[in-house]
Amino acid sequence: MPRNRLRTLLAISSIFLVASVATAQPRGVPREIAVKTLGNGLTIIVWPDHDIPSVALYNWVRVGSRNERPGLTGLSHFFEHMMFNGSKDVGPGEFDRIMSGHGGANNAYTSNDVTVYQDWFPRSALETIFKLEADRICCLAFDSTVVESERGVVSSERRVSVDDDNRGFLDEQVQSMAFLAHPYNIPVIGWPSDIERWKLGDLKEYFRIHYAPNNETMVVVGDVTPEEIFALAAKYLGPIPAQPPAAPVTTVEPPQPGERRLTIRRPAQVPLIQVAYHVGPAHGKDLEAEDLLRTILTTGESSRLYRRLVDRDRVALDVSSYYQRGFDPGLLHLQLTVAPDKGTAAAESVLFDELARVARDGVSPEELTKAKNVHIAAYWRSRKTIDGKASELGDFQTFQGDWRRLFSAPDRYSRVTRGEIQALAQRTFTERNRTIGILIPEETRQANSPAAPKSGAR
Repeated sequence: MPRNRLRTLLAISSIFLVASVATAQPRGVPREIAVKTLGNGLTIIVWPDHDIPSVALYNWVRVGSRNERPGLTGLSHFFEHMMFNGSKDVGPGEFDRIMSGHGGANNAYTSNDVTVYQDWFPRSALETIFKLEADRICCLAFDSTVVESERGVVSSERRVSVDDDNRGFLDEQVQSMAFLAHPYNIPVIGWPSDIERWKLGDLKEYFRIHYAPNNETMVVVGDVTPEEIFALAAKYLGPIPAQPPAAPVTTVEPPQPGERRLTIRRPAQVPLIQVAYHVGPAHGKDLEAEDLLRTILTTGESSRLYRRLVDRDRVALDVSSYYQRGFDPGLLHLQLTVAPDKGTAAAESVLFDELARVARDGVSPEELTKAKNVHIAAYWRSRKTIDGKASELGDFQTFQGDWRRLFSAPDRYSRVTRGEIQALAQRTFTERNRTIGILIPEETRQANSPAAPKSGAR
């Protein structure tokens, strides 16, 4: 989860870099991008961009709620907080103060699969930032007072974003019901009883295993040269020892045998519906088709579901969607704010009827062209900033296993056909593949039938 606020060493290494720089890049890949891997397993990707004297540094740590287990949930998100609360040479709060003092800023977020640390700073602060990053990766402090303080912060964050927020609460319930076996059923922020009971030994062991350099990828984009970044990495990050790999996640979610449904009654102003469909992983063969289908369904007021549910039938006040998708197959979430005078049963019926139409009749050429334009335009916008470049490089390296795939993304989107979109809709929008969550305002006690409407593709 985002920190939702800007966050304002070691001896010189004799460890040599293991070169992995390609001398000849595939067509379309910028030749100035360079990659090296330290002897301790830390991969560093550098993309020089000298337009402005600034730098974006992203550190991708391959740890999220997917790596947790019952009794120890929420630890990945907890360390997102702890990484700014003191280390061997930097006291609590000093990371932000030093960063701000050099004119920089930072943030971080945790997902089911990764925790990502983001630094934006002027070139003049380059060595200082490497010292800060190395110190917290190497020697994070585990002061019991700070641990308890952050435990309270996380508990408060959970109350605000989940327990006291109807959308957050419904989202968590649907996610945990859609996955019975796979650890994607663990909320990123953790379960309340686990947050209250983490022990100091649990924290230290979790950090040792997952915050090892061989479990991280660092991306640096901006007014730098590969040579100076690799030298700083060797000096400050090279001495940090590798650790044995974390235990792999081997559980495979079994096929869903039928529709799952839950109804929640809570104080609320309007009813809510959330429907989750199982989809592939972030590196799956359907990635681009899935992105285009979601765009056709819910992006903008000209999208399929907005025009049908909000404009025409007026059964919803708004409709949105997002993917929870990572190393393993995930979910497409569709979210509706229901028009109170129409009710949840009517909104469900119209939603499933429209999804069935997409599966039965496909999408129009105009819809597909618009969706492709949206994604290709977003691709080129991300290339205009050092932040966008750092984010995209790290995302492709982490989830697709090769940062070079970033540069062929427009071609892959342009090749998707209407037939592929329709086939994907037919596989996805089936009754047995969906989990439905309904939140009904307690005050109104709307009547809803216990069974879902029977319309919809199978």
